[in-house]
Amino acid sequence: MEFFKKLFASKKKPELPSAQPVDESFSELDLSEAEKANLAAREASQACLDRHWNAVGVSERDVLGYMISPSFMGGPDWPSTRQAYRIVRRGDSIILASEGLSDPFDDPEERSNGFEMELFVETADIPEHARGALGDVAPLQQSWAFEMLKHIAATVANAGGITGQLQQYGALSLELPGFSQSHYMSDQLPAQFVTEDDMVGVLLGAPQPDFPTLLEDMPLSPVKLVPVVLITAAELEYVRAGGQTARQDLIARLQAAGAGHLSNLNRASVV
Repeated sequence: MEFFKKLFASKKKPELPSAQPVDESFSELDLSEAEKANLAAREASQACLDRHWNAVGVSERDVLGYMISPSFMGGPDWPSTRQAYRIVRRGDSIILASEGLSDPFDDPEERSNGFEMELFVETADIPEHARGALGDVAPLQQSWAFEMLKHIAATVANAGGITGQLQQYGALSLELPGFSQSHYMSDQLPAQFVTEDDMVGVLLGAPQPDFPTLLEDMPLSPVKLVPVVLITAAELEYVRAGGQTARQDLIARLQAAGAGHLSNLNRASVV
């Protein structure tokens, strides 16, 4: 069952985010008590994410963020104006994770951790020129993994989050049209991941990684970390034809093959 579709941007060169420190400074002058409480919840949320990702790998201090929030320029609204992406180095692999989908809403009356979820993709298959050394996250802007995650995050934000669908179905599949118009994916992904109708497919929510994905100590409400797993064109066609049953079978096959939640560009299709 297909839930979302999100077109890639035009062929015009995109405005890239910049590397920024995770911790942002705020002035508490003229803030109401509700706004101060909201700010405290936001800082506590970031601290919780810091603790989690630093237990998983080496979380970079800087994030990929924007000088001007895309929500001010016609993009989908995230819970707050902060739209960023965290980098976690884990052995040979790199985790790219959204940072802001679980921020407390800017409206202090909405007392929850935003959409109560963050997305992440883990892969070892990022080109050398786009990996960057420890302490240098900017090159990752030019990776297929970042471009893919950025578009999926926009789609999820536009839907107001997907925790309800994940609870109902366990895992979702998502198709990204317009692969040939992408900026980095079209250069970096092998042909086996692209369908004849110019689509790339992913699973959301499964298979599960080898680390916890439910953060129950967030200040306002629990937050789910949702894996994004790239699937081959043959696997996407399998899900298209078989729906929910095929999707669950594909997840089981990925687990049995040892692929798990990792997006591996060199693996064989499991269907």
